[in-house]
Amino acid sequence: MNAPPKPWPVGAVERLEPLVARVLATNPSPYTYTGTQTYLVGDARGIAVIDPGPDDPAHLAALIAAIGEAPVVAIACTHTHRDHSPAAAPLAQATGAPIIGCARLTMADAGPNSDIGRADAPFDIHYAPDRTLADGDTITGPGFTLTALATPGHTSNHLCYALAETGALFTGDHVMGWSTSVVAPPDGDMADYMASLALLYDREDRVYYPAHGAQIDRPRQLVRGMIGHRRQRERQILRLIETTAQPIADMVPQMYRGLDPRLWPAAGRSVLAHLIDLERRGLAMRAGDIWAATQEEMQ
Repeated sequence: MNAPPKPWPVGAVERLEPLVARVLATNPSPYTYTGTQTYLVGDARGIAVIDPGPDDPAHLAALIAAIGEAPVVAIACTHTHRDHSPAAAPLAQATGAPIIGCARLTMADAGPNSDIGRADAPFDIHYAPDRTLADGDTITGPGFTLTALATPGHTSNHLCYALAETGALFTGDHVMGWSTSVVAPPDGDMADYMASLALLYDREDRVYYPAHGAQIDRPRQLVRGMIGHRRQRERQILRLIETTAQPIADMVPQMYRGLDPRLWPAAGRSVLAHLIDLERRGLAMRAGDIWAATQEEMQ
């Protein structure tokens, strides 16, 4: 999806509803769209900050200005990719607020023969929560309650946050307003991602506020389409490897026609996530970097 025309509201406070405001960070890219959106939940009596974003002085200053004199009751991260959580520590230092939310996640070196270098490279390895939330745990403030919803898949530690008072769901990168989410092994898991989408589809949230892209006013319709899209991708992969055993690098250009080539590596990671899921289900097999359908699937 093409980005909206500039100027973008970088650093400005956008009031979305009485309990929700948004501040856009200064980190646009092919992977982050116009940038990471930080949400402020609450009012002058107390605020929770969701996804404080990158450790960028301009964005931190914008957040502090937006918060004003309101006490910050919690700084909550949906996950620990480096465009979401690094500002948590300096914001906590500036406000005295606790960091409450997703679990810490780091991974060891993926090994000299890996094609992804350090497996923890995309993650904020310095993230240190004061309190880790499990599914169903809550953050409370004056006039609001946020309930954590475990939604692994994009990352294993991903949480969404449901605002009980208004029916809003803060979806981080699990469901975005501009693109489907990248599911990148070794931490990203396609089976988990599909299960998390099914979990959201069974809910009755009024609106989604994603970390990237526009708000989603018809959430169940979008989630249904996302589930269908992933199933279509799975069928597409199976057709390709039934015809010819091939590496992921050959599949991506066939599957993602018109995609910005800068995004091909990310698309390849999602293809790998699908293939790993198919392998676990006995429908695909690999020899080195070459993937093929199993005899069971071809029958």
